[in-house]
Amino acid sequence: MKIKHLTSILLFLILVSCQTQTEKEIYKSENLVIQQVTENTFIHISYLQTQDFGKVACNGMLFIKEGEAMVFDTPTDNATSIELINWLQNNKKVDIKGVVVTHFHKDCLGGLKEFHKNNIESYASEKTIAMIKDKSVELPQVTLDLQKNLVLNGKTIRNSYYGEGHTKDNIVSYIPSEKVLFGGCLIKSIGAKKGNLEDANTADWSTTVSKIIKELPTIEHVIPGHGKAGGTALLSYTVELFNKE
Repeated sequence: MKIKHLTSILLFLILVSCQTQTEKEIYKSENLVIQQVTENTFIHISYLQTQDFGKVACNGMLFIKEGEAMVFDTPTDNATSIELINWLQNNKKVDIKGVVVTHFHKDCLGGLKEFHKNNIESYASEKTIAMIKDKSVELPQVTLDLQKNLVLNGKTIRNSYYGEGHTKDNIVSYIPSEKVLFGGCLIKSIGAKKGNLEDANTADWSTTVSKIIKELPTIEHVIPGHGKAGGTALLSYTVELFNKE
């Protein structure tokens, strides 16, 4: 079974070349990188120093449309969040309408305090808010209704919970007009290992991602929580990675 499992993963690594996508780097500093995915979507990359995995690059997403922006996950700390906010306001000249937190770990909300200082509203699911146990952590302000879509300048943003995986509360955000899915830490980049499993449900992970594949057939671009973005092969790779051996 192990040989079969490894063979399947190798096939995905070979086939992924068919979906190769190159993100254009448009901003880079010591602590923040911004890459363009589509005309209106971008990846923001910041860094988290961890005990088990060293310095880890962490992805978030930006959706910019006609002078307005929505942020998905904050940079990992307040200083880098200030840098991102300044870039959006001064370089892109946009009004930041909100920030969506996709799960309760620090790489999603470590810079939330700076967004609040700048009067930028934050959203998270009821599960995510309930799972933040550290009283020193800034809490998201608005409980996200996952049955309703957010809208940015007339364009729909679908925030959905498909089940447990990386955490019990992990949601994904999909922008149909861009065909871009921000999978966060629920989705693995091609070739990635299983990573931090401290709060994971590895038994359900594959089933959860399989639901995304079934329910969102129009996806073309996938942004994982860590590592390189790509196409729907990232979803298939994640399913295979967590399939029972």
